[in-house]
Amino acid sequence: MNQPIKTALITGAGSGIGRAVAKALAKEGWTLILSGRNQQNLEETAAHCKGTKHLVAPADIADPAAIRQLFEAIETGFGRLDLLFNNAGVNAPSVPLEELAFADWKNVIDTNLTGAFLCTQEAFRLMKKQRPKGGRIINNGSISAQVPRPLSVAYTASKHAVTGLTRSSNLDGRAHGIVCGQIDIGNAKSAMTKKIEEGILQADGSQKVEPTMDLEEVGRAIVYMAGLPLDTNIPWITLMANGMPYMGRG
Repeated sequence: MNQPIKTALITGAGSGIGRAVAKALAKEGWTLILSGRNQQNLEETAAHCKGTKHLVAPADIADPAAIRQLFEAIETGFGRLDLLFNNAGVNAPSVPLEELAFADWKNVIDTNLTGAFLCTQEAFRLMKKQRPKGGRIINNGSISAQVPRPLSVAYTASKHAVTGLTRSSNLDGRAHGIVCGQIDIGNAKSAMTKKIEEGILQADGSQKVEPTMDLEEVGRAIVYMAGLPLDTNIPWITLMANGMPYMGRG
């Protein structure tokens, strides 16, 4: 007897955490919709993933029309969506708060928050009408959703707001079998952690090298969260490199 297809949309799937999660889900038999801005990077992710039915679907995460088109393609191609991993994210230059350009602030909020909202909104519409109805949404928060780094006002504000999105989505989805959780990740090794590995500004003004962890551990965590039945949820999970200056005073 054929197993039902399990479909997952991953935003920001062209590199880093998105690619690691895509590989982990594909290994467990998920059919993937890989979205991001760079077609070539998405194709490379697809090539790393087990299975052949994955859909590469470039989209501007902050464009409502593009996201509607993305979900129309998912509905047409697969008929349903079982998992949305809201992963796409960007950062802004590390400058004093009063020097942050409005364009940089807007880019972070548009991508990290508005993009996650637009995908969540479309996922709700599809998950409510598909049969069987319901599904799971996992938001990529950050350690910054709990505590900030210096000179990170845009990124930190966006990730705190993602936590609000997670809470509201979980509440509003409850009656429809739509479950929402969040993973707050600290120092998963990628292109974004090069500064951390070379020495990064601390709250006391010093520069310190911080430990990092393997991206594969993020993939394993998402596979576990995604595999839970819809009557079970992990609202929050914090996954971090052991030894990073987060616990206590350093």
